[in-house]
Amino acid sequence: MKLSIGFSPCPNDTFIFDALVNGKIDTGGIEFEPVLEDVQTLNQWAIQGRLDVTKISYGVLPNILSHYAMLNSGGAMGRGVGPLLITTADNSQLSIEQLSQLPVAIPGENTTAHLLLSHALPAFQQKKFMLFHEIEDALIAGEVASGVIIHENRFTYADKGLVLLNDLGKFWEESLNSPIPLGGIAMKRTFPLDIQRQVDQLIQSSLRQAEEALPELSSYVQLHAHEMDPSVQRMHIDLYVNEFSRNAGAEGKHAVSVLMDAYQRLRGITPDAVPNIFID
Repeated sequence: MKLSIGFSPCPNDTFIFDALVNGKIDTGGIEFEPVLEDVQTLNQWAIQGRLDVTKISYGVLPNILSHYAMLNSGGAMGRGVGPLLITTADNSQLSIEQLSQLPVAIPGENTTAHLLLSHALPAFQQKKFMLFHEIEDALIAGEVASGVIIHENRFTYADKGLVLLNDLGKFWEESLNSPIPLGGIAMKRTFPLDIQRQVDQLIQSSLRQAEEALPELSSYVQLHAHEMDPSVQRMHIDLYVNEFSRNAGAEGKHAVSVLMDAYQRLRGITPDAVPNIFID
């Protein structure tokens, strides 16, 4: 059986899926065809039902529940991992109210980052959606007044003279008393449950193989990272790969339910009822 599998080129994803897609573990007769794309592209493709297995932002989950179920492993969630709203040193002299009337860059319309911005600062409406690794440069060039950053940009923005305005993840955690479900692995519901479970277990095995190889990072991680400094790659992995990546568990699943409630409140849309969000 051949399955298409989509994930981002970010270090946490390539770290988790390296062994799975590069023949480093026994996949039990399943061949995985990897497709590496920005998460917003993967979100759009998930809405279209394009890939068999795919990383998605939890912000798009309500739009895909009718044809995808979530696996327990391979995701990114936790505390202290949320997106940051940043600006330039000059713009930091403006009030939040003033900045809310100016363009803000967001790493994709269907991303969890967009949902967290809407939750914390609903007045920000002049939105420009772009690839996450373009946001810092757009700020420096004056194309936007503020920007929501994710992934390794958390570790690089200050070195570029950019300034933190709001930790959107911290606001989410404190206001909703919940960890942040950033992204997870979805698989088409058309596959039998035993195949879904097998893929789930294979992702766990792939992650375990990568963790056993630490502190070394594979060439696969380094090849695809936008930020090529190995120390930044390692900080990225240490932040986003955790116990929730191994298994979402009861706490992670509850966090997703909290996000679904917030989505309904903020978007005014009730997702279609489905028998389950996660596989058994």
